Amino acid sequence: MNNQSENEFLHGLEAEIKTELAIAESSHPEEVLDTPVTEWLFDPTDGERYGVGLHGLLDAVEAVEDTTSPNAERGRS
Repeated sequence: MNNQSENEFLHGLEAEIKTELAIAESSHPEEVLDTPVTEWLFDPTDGERYGVGLHGLLDAVEAVEDTTSPNAERGRS
């Protein structure tokens, strides 16, 4: 992949992750605890794990973006 298409891919991936994160954070897993376990659509703990995983993925994408951006070389000493 050339640098520009890689940057475009990473930017798109970052946008997708942020969208998914917004959806995950807008849910209210604590409300699920008020319903019987047999009626749960998902386990609230799985929802928390998913959010943690998304944050880790976002951090990784941002780290790669920082190393592949044209300004990254100039900022190093």
